[in-house]
Amino acid sequence: MSDIRPFKGLRPRPELVQKVASLPYDVLNYQEARELAKDNPMSFLHVIKAEIDFGPDVDIHSNKVYKRGAENFQKFLQDGILIQDDSPCFYIYQIAMGSHTQTGLMAGASVDEYEKGLIKKHEFTIKDKEDDRTCHVDILNADTGPVMLSYHSNEEIDKHLKKICDTSEPAYDFTADDGIKHVLWVVSEARDVEHIQKLFKNVPAMYIADGHHRSAAAFRVRNLRKERNPNHTPDEPYNHFLAVAFPNNQLQILGYYRTVKDLGGLEPETFISRLSENFVVSQTDDPMPQRPRHFTMFLDGNWYSLTAKNGSFPAHDPVLSLDVSILQKNILESVLNLYGIRTNDRIDFIGGIRGTKELERRCSQDMRVAFALYPTSIDQLMSVSDSGQVMPPKSTWFEPKLRSGIVIKSL
Repeated sequence: MSDIRPFKGLRPRPELVQKVASLPYDVLNYQEARELAKDNPMSFLHVIKAEIDFGPDVDIHSNKVYKRGAENFQKFLQDGILIQDDSPCFYIYQIAMGSHTQTGLMAGASVDEYEKGLIKKHEFTIKDKEDDRTCHVDILNADTGPVMLSYHSNEEIDKHLKKICDTSEPAYDFTADDGIKHVLWVVSEARDVEHIQKLFKNVPAMYIADGHHRSAAAFRVRNLRKERNPNHTPDEPYNHFLAVAFPNNQLQILGYYRTVKDLGGLEPETFISRLSENFVVSQTDDPMPQRPRHFTMFLDGNWYSLTAKNGSFPAHDPVLSLDVSILQKNILESVLNLYGIRTNDRIDFIGGIRGTKELERRCSQDMRVAFALYPTSIDQLMSVSDSGQVMPPKSTWFEPKLRSGIVIKSL
């Protein structure tokens, strides 16, 4: 039973939405974000990554960065770049990338349900990253970037959202510079809002697809606000966080690739020989993995095909049977002696959207070997979440990404 809430969203004026909307804070580094926003003072990156307003040596977790983000946000409000809806609304958010289209509902998701495990996790969070988003949300007094949730597809929900989309004009319809199309419908009619809430009460659980640190920050902000508020009630806005919920059969996951700086002291011939203990290894001209448990590797200018042998993984364990787990156990740890991948500077992670050419590029610069993986499936993600376990770090890369700044939720 999912308790979702409408809210009075803060949104860009329609003629400004394409200038305001930005990629999420956590998919861009400082230089990339600064470059994207340098000629655009309306970019929401000035709010969610305010360090770009300072030099490259700035401490991104310093109070002056959070303060600048809040100042920029207030300026957006004062200048009328952002306006607030008059009544609590839901928002239907459709994204299209090439032939792939997904349609989700933007709403306030329950912090209580997150705490009770009805909004399910599949990965651990890092305290420093939690701290960062907690400070950001608390100081801005707003959720500025939505969490991507998923749920087992529901035909009634699909039909009702489609009916609204088919019979009303969208508030926004634009294609971003990267070619991703974004369409947003505002659902303000009271009967539609009530019916959507009723339909989601039949959804037994939701799953965090992308946004574990934002979800954890929402939980921490709720607790901070609750302590500060002697008149706290369950209806305070901070009890629900900004999220977009998509049916599981519409989400798209790409591979999440690995690059490693060295071969752990091994010569290439010895390294490949060690791999042959658990993988069928051969050279290939195709850098893309073709199926689960099939990997590709770039080493010394050549691509290799690696197929995991039966017996190298427990097939029925929801975590250990994941491709990321097979790679981690049988190559990163047992061959390369690489542990603690969250913080180990020998390894870096490349989102599948950047393609295998990026792996080749990195190996020509600062990395020695790279691995491409077949994407984790949404069913695998849900299975891990249902089992109460977590995936290895960097197991999923969702595309297309939700834009920040299209709708903001005040606290």
